[in-house]
Amino acid sequence: MDFVVLVGVGLLTGVTTVLFGFGGGFVAVPVVVWADAALGADAMRVATATSALVMVVNAGFATAVTPRPVLRALHGSGRLLLLLAAGAALGALATRPAPADLVRWAFVAYVALTIADLLLRPGFLRPGARAPSDGPRPLPALLGAPIGAVAAFLGVGGSVMTVPAMRRAGHSMRVASTLANPLTLAIALPATAVSLAGAAVPAAADDGKRLVGLVDVSAAAALLLGALPVIAVLRRRPPRIGDRTHARAYVGLLGVVMVAMLLTG
Repeated sequence: MDFVVLVGVGLLTGVTTVLFGFGGGFVAVPVVVWADAALGADAMRVATATSALVMVVNAGFATAVTPRPVLRALHGSGRLLLLLAAGAALGALATRPAPADLVRWAFVAYVALTIADLLLRPGFLRPGARAPSDGPRPLPALLGAPIGAVAAFLGVGGSVMTVPAMRRAGHSMRVASTLANPLTLAIALPATAVSLAGAAVPAAADDGKRLVGLVDVSAAAALLLGALPVIAVLRRRPPRIGDRTHARAYVGLLGVVMVAMLLTG
């Protein structure tokens, strides 16, 4: 039953990868915490590690099937990508000694603050009032390290920071969500490498879980089984969604994720 539920959630992560730039982290973490609840305090660490692997595959595949003209908007972002990766490695290392409850409540608090920021501060739901007159601006490279560190620590891909930032820089929701995938890949790759080399979880063997480092391989496989076909289809035939409706749906999804994380506690 867990496998079936995870495949179903994988379908959802495929949709969120294409429509919102979420490579799976914000959706995958709560459900893996639920599926691995028998691991006790280690469930959150396993969930963030598993989420990182899922995001590598989802974001990598989504980037590979993205039209090259869209990806040209990231031209000259080499320093940003390197700093995202460096920050992600540090964030993933910081997760190891961190108490599970700290990571869980940091996740919830971060999502809540993000929702408040998107609703209250101009530039996301109402981008027209502050859109740059000379076209979209690039993201500052110095944002890379903190975004990467926070994203890897919480087991998310950073899209919840990069999508609003790119939207406020003048991109439409569709373009901002699409560009979030290669940025997520830069974060998830080093985070996954650290997670695969993580110390074993003693409770995993008692519960019959198959872990590689801190990664729940079965959960990751189920999530990817559901996600990859959806990404392939939606990249070829993206749904037509109004820009403001798209932005509102993004905020609504964050609210659903926050509630799900609270319920898994």
